[in-house]
Amino acid sequence: MIEDIELETLINDIYEYYGFDFGSYSRASLKRRVNRIYHLDGFKNFYEFLSKVRYDADYYKNLIDEITVNVTEMFRDPHFYKVVRTEILPLLATKPFIRLWHAGCSTGEEVYSMAILLKEAGLLHKALIYATDINSKVLETAKKGIFPLRAMKEYSENYREAGGLEDFSNYYIANYGVAKFNADLAEKMVFSQHNLVSDTSFNEFDFILCRNVLIYFDNDLQKRVINLFDESLSMLGFLALGTKETIKYSISTTKYKQLEKEKIWRKIK
Repeated sequence: MIEDIELETLINDIYEYYGFDFGSYSRASLKRRVNRIYHLDGFKNFYEFLSKVRYDADYYKNLIDEITVNVTEMFRDPHFYKVVRTEILPLLATKPFIRLWHAGCSTGEEVYSMAILLKEAGLLHKALIYATDINSKVLETAKKGIFPLRAMKEYSENYREAGGLEDFSNYYIANYGVAKFNADLAEKMVFSQHNLVSDTSFNEFDFILCRNVLIYFDNDLQKRVINLFDESLSMLGFLALGTKETIKYSISTTKYKQLEKEKIWRKIK
């Protein structure tokens, strides 16, 4: 088990050697993830581990990928997607072009969920989804649009609960235990690496989704990220966060109107 002071040493060394700043990450979450890797890789003591991180760049990259991976699924929290389908997309439909940003997209399940909603609303042809994550490994998975076939039963149920009326299996081809999602969905996606800790705004968006990422950050970093989203959001655009996340302590809430019962805000000034 890594001690708190050892975790701080690791954070400082990673910043010094590689320029990656974990300083604003929630310590409890970070410690849990680092301890898991420390035990899985069988280190005898902390300094053996620290030395490996310092001097083995490939190991460091793998460590970052393991620490920053987030759990996700298609149509996660179906009611959220139902609200997007019935309340948000009809408003975005009036625009000549729709730009969406999935920040912290992980392996892409939620990106494909959004593409399906846009397709069913007849909006995919005039939309572009920018999907970003800090983790290069999960982005490679997301780009392929290939997910385990065993998950499709659950995803299909989520889809139906989210108001889906099609046969969910029409959206993918099943083969050798995997489901490959249709290429027409991926045509409207742009995947790239983006670090919410240090990178800046790169476009103006009508809809930004960053669900269950801020819970891993401390209050200061949460404020920074919310401000980044505010800068990146067009007037009357929408911001969606995870069920345990809020903009309340980060920005003037008079600029935003929250949708009832959902962690979705509309920029009104």
